[in-house]
Amino acid sequence: MSTITPIRFTNPNQTEFVKTLRKRVDNYFKENNLKKTGGLAIKIKAIFMLCLYTVPYFLLLFGIIESTFVQWIMCVLMGLGMAGVGFSVMHDANHGSFSGKKWLNKFAGFSINFLGGNVNNWKIQHNVLHHSYTNIEGYDEDIAPAGILRFSPHSKKMKVHKFQFLYAWFFYCLMTLSWTVNKDFEDIFRFNKNGLLKQMKTSFKKEMWLIVITRLFYYFYMLVVPYLLMDITILQLLVGFLTVHFVAGFVLASIFQLAHVMEETEFPTPEEGKVENQWAVHQLKTTLNFANRNRVLTWFVGGLNFQVEHHLFPNISHVHYRNIAPIVKKTAKEFNLPYLSEESFFRALGSHAKMLYQLGR
Repeated sequence: MSTITPIRFTNPNQTEFVKTLRKRVDNYFKENNLKKTGGLAIKIKAIFMLCLYTVPYFLLLFGIIESTFVQWIMCVLMGLGMAGVGFSVMHDANHGSFSGKKWLNKFAGFSINFLGGNVNNWKIQHNVLHHSYTNIEGYDEDIAPAGILRFSPHSKKMKVHKFQFLYAWFFYCLMTLSWTVNKDFEDIFRFNKNGLLKQMKTSFKKEMWLIVITRLFYYFYMLVVPYLLMDITILQLLVGFLTVHFVAGFVLASIFQLAHVMEETEFPTPEEGKVENQWAVHQLKTTLNFANRNRVLTWFVGGLNFQVEHHLFPNISHVHYRNIAPIVKKTAKEFNLPYLSEESFFRALGSHAKMLYQLGR
């Protein structure tokens, strides 16, 4: 994508739905005297997720755990902690819904750099491209992975895609590792060329320095310090490092893909720069919820199994999604619009696997 040409979402017949939904959701917060940010609940969760990532790290670093197997389990916990920070802290913060204080959102959002990513690259790919142009080929980079994977029926199909329903899961494990090693560096050149860095009120030089400095810090505390302080071989160090990323990558990629690359979701193609739906209706048709009754899963993934609510109201913290979901579902039904949902996580996983199979053929 060499340039970003805005797409217009318009359909006069759907205007009343949008107005009604926004009014009802706003009334929910007013009637219950609630703020749309996360409040104390999300701050407690943030501490837990940060501890899930850092406590195993320091237990390993100071040699408190001697068993090789238990050391590996600590790396698994770090991977879950990394995913948890991404789901419940960084994600809300970079949407401005973690806190009502801008400095705290900025601080919490910067946690992605602590984990080996880059905050403005993420904002461009997720906030600007994915949320604005969900499931639109050539715009939404979440459905534009490396050529070995095909997530859109409108992208070029290759012979290897025939087997992607088998090998995709391995490449999901590489997601955060890819960010850490090469993706951020590749993205910054493309985003600069597209004028997206300017749109974010930053510059190529500033972002490149930020990536390099924070990435060196990341490699230092994840690779250099453990090797110097722990009695381990380079092979053991690499196994631990890769375990953290494989676990985090698989968990993060699986949750996000179950929301959009599904049998029921649509992949619209704009005609003359226009989509014949209001933006909110477009989100209903391209986004799917799953396992909404599973409170443990909902808590861990930062409410991102309520993706419909998140896409409609990204400025509202995930701690409120469960309560506004019935409002969204009822309003969509009244206006004869879809509200896509799978009852269980495993049924959603199966649907995603079927979609991968279909896209390969």
